[in-house]
Amino acid sequence: MVEKAVQGVCADLQPQSMVVADLGYSSGANTLLFFSEVIATASEKIPTDNTTRESTMEVQFFLNDLPSNDFNQIFRSLEQFKQSTMQHCTHRGLQPPPYYVAGMGSFYTRLFPCNSVHLFHSSFSLMWLSQVPLHLDDNMNKGNIHIGISTPPLVAQLYLNQFEKDFSRFLQLRCKELVPGGRMVLTILGSKNSDTIHGGGATSNKCELLSQALHVLMAEGRVEPEKLDYFNMPMYGPSPDELKQLVQQSQLLDIMDIEVFDLSHLTNDAVEKSKLEVGATADATQDNVHEEIGRNIAATLKAVMGSLFGSHFGESIIDGLFAVFAHNVTQQLETPEKKGSVTVISMSLQAKVLKS
Repeated sequence: MVEKAVQGVCADLQPQSMVVADLGYSSGANTLLFFSEVIATASEKIPTDNTTRESTMEVQFFLNDLPSNDFNQIFRSLEQFKQSTMQHCTHRGLQPPPYYVAGMGSFYTRLFPCNSVHLFHSSFSLMWLSQVPLHLDDNMNKGNIHIGISTPPLVAQLYLNQFEKDFSRFLQLRCKELVPGGRMVLTILGSKNSDTIHGGGATSNKCELLSQALHVLMAEGRVEPEKLDYFNMPMYGPSPDELKQLVQQSQLLDIMDIEVFDLSHLTNDAVEKSKLEVGATADATQDNVHEEIGRNIAATLKAVMGSLFGSHFGESIIDGLFAVFAHNVTQQLETPEKKGSVTVISMSLQAKVLKS
């Protein structure tokens, strides 16, 4: 979808300076992967000056995340990224366009001037709400931290209402900033249908396992019951139909493509790592694989959510919380009917060219 979006911008809009924004980019080894894809695709499509062999188009990248994100780590890695990008393009006989990188704050506010961005991209960020759902009182979701098995229908509806409000605002803001005919590629954790409990919602499933871990710590006297009752995760995993409805209601964007993927936790990486742990010649047991996956998922969520839990429950419980969570994930994977997968929705959008 990213390749098609870049190709469409180059072919249809032919900008002299293409502006690309990655919304909710986080930090770490994967962060600049999207930039690599844009540069490689643009290198194939952008014409070059026959005299100098230089690209006739420049690219401006904008990195967006919360102000607390580690921007420094990303900017320190740019020189190495530039060298690897040049080597990659040269190996393919391509000349990468000149590009520039800047950073900025939350995507639930205006970020850019009107009609200034050619391509927006966001991956695994839009399930985060701007806040805990409005009107969700302290005891309405007692014993849960998200949409759990015992969550009242009213609470689930409040979560949906907040997501609809946030996502609609997100679309309105981005459409003001997109040039006519500009593109968006959005990837989000979601659910197969609007039943977030039984529809395969990855967000609800993992939050349920985290809630169970908190109950274990509460039974040990390490978490106060009142703090558990007053804590709700600001996340929602939408269904494809919910996303399509909100895009259509905006009347500002055309859906070019939408795909729903089931990504299994049983990855080849986990299997190979488990084989190494038990010996090069031994067969990896399924238990080893499940334990490795449990640890990997716990480490990932700890990196993403650790500070959120720490600020509410105290930093002293974090290691214990995610250790119990890893055990819960492993147990779930060992139950055949619950192995499941993560539901991911990718959507490609194009800003409508409004007729005067």
